[in-house]
Amino acid sequence: MSELTLFLIRVAYLAILWIFVLSAISVIRSDMFGARVPEAARGTTEPRGRAAKRKGKNKPPAKRRGSPTHVIVTEGSNVGERAELDQAPILIGRGTDAAIRLDDDYVSTRHARIAASGDQWFVEDLGSTNGTYIGSVRITQPTTVTLGTQVRIGKTILELRK
Repeated sequence: MSELTLFLIRVAYLAILWIFVLSAISVIRSDMFGARVPEAARGTTEPRGRAAKRKGKNKPPAKRRGSPTHVIVTEGSNVGERAELDQAPILIGRGTDAAIRLDDDYVSTRHARIAASGDQWFVEDLGSTNGTYIGSVRITQPTTVTLGTQVRIGKTILELRK
């Protein structure tokens, strides 16, 4: 082989190596800090801070008969752990700020969130490495959940209940 060919192979190998390193750093960063979600994609247009407290906009959704009241872990290492839905949005993950902390190697620090919009409840994956599933389908956008719907995060299964 000519010297030029060997030089080009070395440069290509070095470029591929750097792409691998940078993508590994990106995965580690998103696992530790969560993915950045633009304000428009969060679905919240509510004011924050003092203005929100003055206007009283941070009220939980009105309870209707037959609507879920809590989310509970039904399978996995944290069976029985629960969070009340009146404290929504509920963060699920391994982090200390999570309302439901899961001791599962397949769960990200800030893995998923359960929130209300009107009288419907949604589960949203927060850019986790291993994904969030409803049944056997991986979700890529906020998805409606109802009573008894199984949400799988890692090896853990959660359900909305009354």
